Amino acid sequence: MPLPVDVRVPVSPDDELLGAQLATVLAERTDAQRVGETALEIANGFSALSGIGCGVSFFGSARVAEDHPDYALARETARQVGRAGYAVITGGGPGLMEAANRGAQDAPAVSVGLGIVLPHEQANNPYLDVDLTFDHFFARKVMFVRYATAFVVLPGGLGTMDELMEALVLIQTGTVRHFPVVLVGTRFWSGLVDWMRDTMVERRMIAAGDLDLITVTDDPAEVVRLVRAGELRQGWPDGPARLAAGGV
Repeated sequence: MPLPVDVRVPVSPDDELLGAQLATVLAERTDAQRVGETALEIANGFSALSGIGCGVSFFGSARVAEDHPDYALARETARQVGRAGYAVITGGGPGLMEAANRGAQDAPAVSVGLGIVLPHEQANNPYLDVDLTFDHFFARKVMFVRYATAFVVLPGGLGTMDELMEALVLIQTGTVRHFPVVLVGTRFWSGLVDWMRDTMVERRMIAAGDLDLITVTDDPAEVVRLVRAGELRQGWPDGPARLAAGGV
């Protein structure tokens, strides 16, 4: 006989937090305690990442094998971004996240993994200099934006699409500074961009200029150029100094 809804066991820390109407959840901790725990998680993330400097957040599928061309492209893109003087930040998992962290260490550059506790365990990859694990998705997402001067979005699934669309909303609404969003993999991403133009723009759901928030490329050097330009436009404190010193 299935358990009543109000006594089911939460499957993750996020489920525990968001399912506060459940009797079992209400009995465990107060909401004030939950807020304190999530605030501490964010503060610990700030402390751990405070010294990485300018970073670029990479997103992509965990399901891509090492022998796939997308893996090689992700690794080379991250290598060039790392050689340009930027930390590489990923979700810390396998697949294209691993490729990007591996490319960062090839550079060498600081390689950061922001893991997440999931109902189905996902081990972090072995190419990390800074390895953090979060209980809550939103705390983790803060780190991806706070420490990034650009987003590099590789082929991926729902998680990758979530990060991409969330970034575009934040930029479009002026909630955060306008940082570059680069989609790497023209064969993978062109269909999405075509649909946005032919359907979303055509039906006036977005403005034609909103597509200018996205650049699609297969060229790692172009990614570096866009990251550099975005860093200077955003006015990161050490951007001009690193340029003058040849760091990027």
